[in-house]
Amino acid sequence: MKFVFFGAPGAGKGTMAARAAVAFGLPHISTGEIFRAAMRAGTPLGLRVKAVIESGGLVSDELTIGLVRERLGEADAARGWLLDGFPRTLAQAEALAGFCPEDFVIDLEVSDAKVVERLSGRRMCRGCGRSFHVSLMPPAEEGVCDGCGGELYVRDDDGEASVRSRLEHYYRQTAPLVDFYKRRGTLVSVDGEGRADEVWVALEERMRGLIASAEA
Repeated sequence: MKFVFFGAPGAGKGTMAARAAVAFGLPHISTGEIFRAAMRAGTPLGLRVKAVIESGGLVSDELTIGLVRERLGEADAARGWLLDGFPRTLAQAEALAGFCPEDFVIDLEVSDAKVVERLSGRRMCRGCGRSFHVSLMPPAEEGVCDGCGGELYVRDDDGEASVRSRLEHYYRQTAPLVDFYKRRGTLVSVDGEGRADEVWVALEERMRGLIASAEA
């Protein structure tokens, strides 16, 4: 099965996709992971991404689409995948629909106030990139990642002013994809307001129902 995890910054896409990857045995694929892997491997597309990022530019739709298409063609994605952070634009959504159509789009619905609360308290691991929250999902030891023992830090774009700016950008560029996926009949809305464990229980049940109905 092929799932796209969709929602505003801080909606919990990465957290829920990571849990779903374990529960359903599907690869969790994020654009950040794709960019880093391509740059490490030194592929032609990876070298282009590296040049763009080092120059301070934004990776184009064309380049992002090329990298995602390349990644979804790998062996571990043959049975399906969980996409997190892609597509972000209508051009990306249309491209994905053309070369590897999604089965379902999980839209994690979260209010703006909840997004600000979540992101301003978020802490990221410098080692493995795992996400924590000072009150909602704290690490066992303050400032230390439960997974790899790496240092936790606050991202520059997790301040309140930056978060609100990111939300404005999301509504301009990415939110219109809701209508696109509604028209395709693949959008599935899930309440993402609760604590991570609560959201996961509801989401897992919904995903198992979707998979069962698709396979029936």
